Amino acid sequence: MGAVRRLVLDTLKPHVPNIVEMAVQLSDLAGVEAVNISIYEMDLHVENAKVTIEGAAIDFQQVVQRIRDAGATIHSIDEVVAGRSIIDDASTPQDPYQG
Repeated sequence: MGAVRRLVLDTLKPHVPNIVEMAVQLSDLAGVEAVNISIYEMDLHVENAKVTIEGAAIDFQQVVQRIRDAGATIHSIDEVVAGRSIIDDASTPQDPYQG
C-alpha cells in the first residue's frame, strides 16, 4: 500500500498559535519528517498559510485534526505525493510562465 509522503495545504489560521508553534505541533506527528509553513497573506485576525509536510507515512486525518486543534481550517489540498518515493511535478506546456 502506498503511503502519503508530501502534502501541500492552503490553510486559514488565527495569529495564535504562530507558525513556529504550529510547525512544531505538526512535526511531532508520527510519520512526519519535515514541515514548512509560509504566510502569504495576513489581516487583522487571520493568516493564509501554505503548509508543506513531508515524511515516510503521513496520516492525513491526524494532520487535519492537528490543524483543527490549532483553530485553523484547510481551504484546499494543493499537492499530494504518495508511493515509495517523492517525485516533483514535471513541467508541461499548460504551466504558467515562470520567466
